[in-house]
Amino acid sequence: MASEHILALLIAERDKLTAAIAALTQGVKRRGRPRKDLLEAGGHGDVPTPFVRKRRKMSAAGRKKIKEAQLKRWAKVRAAKSSKTK
Repeated sequence: MASEHILALLIAERDKLTAAIAALTQGVKRRGRPRKDLLEAGGHGDVPTPFVRKRRKMSAAGRKKIKEAQLKRWAKVRAAKSSKTK
């Protein structure tokens, strides 16, 4: 008698867990406009697709150009600070 009651409780618990798992695994429809990266990847707003962004690579010449421009900016800031202190 007691084992039948315990078995009935376990079955009821299993049914609750199965329902909870089913609710969590269902796709939740997203509200609002779909993300731009998903649309570009060919996905839909409610079903996300894997999307890997490509890393941009900068050439050595590009890095050198940015470095020189930044050095000029810093020199200008140092010059402005030194002229204020004089």
